[in-house]
Amino acid sequence: SDRPDSTDQFRPTRKTSSDRRDLADHSQFRRTLTSSGRADSADQIDQFRHTRSDGPDLMDPNRLLMSHCHGIAETSKSFEDFEIEKKLKLINKPAVKIIKSISGERYGCVDFYKQPGLDHSSMKNHTFTYKMCLMSYPEGSKMKRKTHTSNKTFGHLWENGIGCPVGTVPILRVTKNALLKLKSFIANNSNPQSSWSKTYEPASSNDGHHFAVIRTKGKPKRYTGASMNVATYTPLVGPMQFSDARMHFQIGNEFMQVGWTVNPQLYHDFNSRLFVFTSSGGRGCYHLLCPNGFGMILVRQDFTPGLLAGQGDIDFAIIKDQINGNWWLMMGSSWEEIGFWPSNRFKESYGTSIEWGGEVYSPSLPSPPMGNGHYPKGSPKVDSYIRLITTVDENYKTDKSVENTERYSDHCYKVTDTLESFWTHTGHLILYGGPGCK
Repeated sequence: SDRPDSTDQFRPTRKTSSDRRDLADHSQFRRTLTSSGRADSADQIDQFRHTRSDGPDLMDPNRLLMSHCHGIAETSKSFEDFEIEKKLKLINKPAVKIIKSISGERYGCVDFYKQPGLDHSSMKNHTFTYKMCLMSYPEGSKMKRKTHTSNKTFGHLWENGIGCPVGTVPILRVTKNALLKLKSFIANNSNPQSSWSKTYEPASSNDGHHFAVIRTKGKPKRYTGASMNVATYTPLVGPMQFSDARMHFQIGNEFMQVGWTVNPQLYHDFNSRLFVFTSSGGRGCYHLLCPNGFGMILVRQDFTPGLLAGQGDIDFAIIKDQINGNWWLMMGSSWEEIGFWPSNRFKESYGTSIEWGGEVYSPSLPSPPMGNGHYPKGSPKVDSYIRLITTVDENYKTDKSVENTERYSDHCYKVTDTLESFWTHTGHLILYGGPGCK
């Protein structure tokens, strides 16, 4: 008779005003977590509530915030990990085979049609193929239509001496750690820039970028191309710095950069490497590591940006195809097609300004050397140089003199140029460099 009725345990009890406040607080707190994307933490709180014992008010929101802050932090970390893994899957596409460059990096031979540059929503009904090439050549340039394209021009850059199989393109295999480092580096305003926002005042160190360049001046024109031959160097930089020599091709508020760079955050070493940078739609990225496919589309099986620059000099050109409007990257003495940016990749249809020269970045002083690390003395035999610069106008005519230019350099670097030189085969010659700011 002292034993309670067994049905009591299923009989609802009257909730006190305190209990009702408790439930209201709990409901409000759960809604807060759910609306902020912390649904899993909210579920943990529900479980905790149903298993609590008598005693202090464990459902007090302040106590819950303290007791679950670790769980929320873990949830946030898990979400970040999920986003990183998602990006890695977009970059590390399924590969036909894995090959290595002569410097040891692993590259996946990815089907041409599955490369990141074709992930863009505008590419759903494209008709591009890996056999594409530049259809129209600028008048007055040395570029000529080739009867056939060699698939082994850059084979010496690979351990197998060849590169990838026909119909595939080499895409760098990116690790989680490398992606996190690159994300942190880019967040520090370290993306390549142009010098046009700079004046002739001594360089300020607030943004960390320094230049020694020759750039087009006056009212923006309508350019359909530009080129250069640039000597490669390996300046000594710090872990969070870069030093490069490049051609910057501005298209309205967007641009492409091509050249060589020493960038340990990007490549995890201190070698000079060939690079491509794309700024489109308010976003910027190196090489083919562009989210949503707004970067360059690669067509070669034996070359990809990021490979070793080597010693000597190398030719770069950006040319708009008069037939279809695609922007092509050409490289090498025989002007091999590397890849292209589709005509709709940029808002404007023509280039508006161009610059050639060196750029360095350092979040603090001292800043790194540029070029060979010395101020130019007036001779390409001892100076860092860029030669044979050209532009192509809206009528597809090549200008080899490029007279409408001005010089710009920070006070720790110098640049000079000449249109008439007793040095043969230099064309419009640029000499640049410097030891850096201390």
